[in-house]
Amino acid sequence: MTSVLIFAHGDFTPGIMVERALASLPDAYVIAADGGAHAAVNAGAKPNLVIGDMDSVDPDLLENLQSEGVEIRRYPTEKDETDLELALKAAALQAGHPIRILGALGGRLDHTLSNIYLLALPELAGCDVRLVSGNQEAWLMPPGEAAISGAKGDTLSLVPLNGAVEGVETENLYYPLRAETLKFGPARGVSNVMTADRAIVRSRRGELLIIHTVGKA
Repeated sequence: MTSVLIFAHGDFTPGIMVERALASLPDAYVIAADGGAHAAVNAGAKPNLVIGDMDSVDPDLLENLQSEGVEIRRYPTEKDETDLELALKAAALQAGHPIRILGALGGRLDHTLSNIYLLALPELAGCDVRLVSGNQEAWLMPPGEAAISGAKGDTLSLVPLNGAVEGVETENLYYPLRAETLKFGPARGVSNVMTADRAIVRSRRGELLIIHTVGKA
């Protein structure tokens, strides 16, 4: 196993970042969050685990997967966690492997926001976990340093997720930040541009949502 791929029940948008994530399919541990089983099968993946309350997955598909040896973990509809949250907690048990989440975004703003906030789950602390959609991927950066590999001209946005982020410094971005504070609310860190194939972001306090888009967003 080289990675964990989670298929959520949102919009499955094709693109370069999605293709990169799917390239790990042959050796990946695949988790489908409820109706995400449809997206997984359509992508040519056989889930190792389908988890959730099963209110949005076709019963025939579920029966077929179960007959093929796929593990099914069914939860009550009335529960505290969303299906994706259950999937992420299961993924966190596969310690040491990158986690990529596909289909987590979509038409419902409440689902989109809550799925982004799930990156802050305590169980995911220290994990390499990213939301992937189309030509974009997003992940949560705690205080410290992150290196972003891409290409000159890629778009990079730095969004404070939980209050102000202090001491933000960047290298190889068109609009540099020099030990500055990005406040929750203003869009100061949005739509920066990489000036080299590798950019560096550092912060001293707070959590940044980093959104990397291939090319111009």
